[in-house]
Amino acid sequence: MADGEPGQAPEEAPEEAEDAAPEALAPPVLPEGAELPAPHGIGRVRLVQIYRIGSVVLGVLLIAAFAVAGTALYQAGKARETLVDRVDPVALEQYKLSSAIAAQDTAIRRYTEEGGADRITEYRAAVAQEGTSAATMRRLLAGVPDGARVIRLLDQVTAGSREWRARFADRIAAGGGGAGLSGGQSRQAGGLFDRARQGMTPLQSGITTLHDHASGRLRDRANAALWSVGAALVIAAVAVIALALVIRRTVVRPVASLGEQVREVAQGDFAHRLDVSGPAEINELAMIIDAMRRRIIDEWRTSTERAALLDDQAGELRRSNAELEQFAYVASHDLQEPLRKVASFCQMLERRYGDQLDERGRQYVQFAVDGAKRMQALINDLLGFSRVGRMARPEDAIDLNEVARQALDNLAALIEETGAEVEVADLPVVPGERTQLTQLFQNLVGNAIKFRRPDAPPRVAIGVRRDGDEWEFTCADNGIGIEPRYADRIFLIFQRLHARDEYTGTGIGLALCKKIVEYHGGRIWLAGEERGEDDPGTTFHWTLPIGDGDE
Repeated sequence: MADGEPGQAPEEAPEEAEDAAPEALAPPVLPEGAELPAPHGIGRVRLVQIYRIGSVVLGVLLIAAFAVAGTALYQAGKARETLVDRVDPVALEQYKLSSAIAAQDTAIRRYTEEGGADRITEYRAAVAQEGTSAATMRRLLAGVPDGARVIRLLDQVTAGSREWRARFADRIAAGGGGAGLSGGQSRQAGGLFDRARQGMTPLQSGITTLHDHASGRLRDRANAALWSVGAALVIAAVAVIALALVIRRTVVRPVASLGEQVREVAQGDFAHRLDVSGPAEINELAMIIDAMRRRIIDEWRTSTERAALLDDQAGELRRSNAELEQFAYVASHDLQEPLRKVASFCQMLERRYGDQLDERGRQYVQFAVDGAKRMQALINDLLGFSRVGRMARPEDAIDLNEVARQALDNLAALIEETGAEVEVADLPVVPGERTQLTQLFQNLVGNAIKFRRPDAPPRVAIGVRRDGDEWEFTCADNGIGIEPRYADRIFLIFQRLHARDEYTGTGIGLALCKKIVEYHGGRIWLAGEERGEDDPGTTFHWTLPIGDGDE
């Protein structure tokens, strides 16, 4: 049965141009340009518009609230600064001013009674302290509300002190001390000093009033700041609550409703129509998902109809296969018997009446006998081709070394006749069908020997190597060789590239090899490179899966 390896073809094989089939794309769920149903209610408004308007309103409210709170806090801070940094230090300087004026009077009186330069020094220091305290008070009161009134009172006090010093103290300090004061001088000095001291009480009262006013302003500003901050916090809290309600109304509830309805569809209620009330984006999403639901229903109905059609076709195919098997049985028994009779009677006709036939008549008889024999061979080969995969008895582990030995035993006569040399490497154990694998090796080695060169004895080498999760086998020979352009054609059934008078066979051998390899889960191909005139021959490659025991 080994046959099908081409050598030099008598004529050019037709080239078949195949255009790459475009990738099949499913039609869109919504055709381009299709309009969605008109929205209603909140569906007329988009989420972008809702959140844009809400963000503007919320931003304006928060900015206004925090601006008011910030202004109130700023004013409270200014009021505190006025009280702590200005009014309170003015009260302290007033006490220093009062002490300095009293120290001047004490120092002058002691100087008049006791004399001594140290008293004059005390007097001068008290005068300097009075000027410093007065200047400090004026500086602190500048810009303070109601501070001008206190400055006027301060001017009255410093004016009376200057008059006392000019008319009495400075004169005493310029003269000699220790002589004491006369009664008139003492009364005059006391009157002047009392007038200077009379302004201290209004000044102290004015400072107290100023302090009360500043404290009141600070208290009012602090209360205003507290209320402003509270109002800002309330507005912020209300804004957060409003934002949460808007998100719940425009996003959470519609999405939850959409999820529940989609879940009902996913659980098998394909007739459930999706209807979600929400913003435009969620409405569009619901409509698109609903269109997908309808599309799935249509596809499911179509696939159901196609599945029923496929079941019918499968039944028809099984019936056709049964008829083909019946035909194969008839071909193997009923058709071969008439062919044997035709061949036998033609041969008997030649033996009995051969001397009465001319050369052409005897040639016609030979044609009839040869045609009958070739028909028998063709029927047998077709039966073998049809049995691949149908009448198999697969085994889990087959030693390919034994399979190769059996194939070579079947070819022993041909090997001995041609003087062929066949080398077989150490082959692995694979799962498969023993008879078919034997047929595979027998066909490949038989083809290699049949298509030999007349000037050299045939040499065949079978090798193997592991390639990932499969074994890759090779069958190389030194025969007439193959042109790479016929690499696919040689595996087609009934494809011959030689005349029948050159090489015998039916053209099924390599097609049978391809079917056996593919049945075992592998692939077979011809080496793509030409080996040239110096190294002619052919190399076939085929693969078989690795068995579980070799993992």
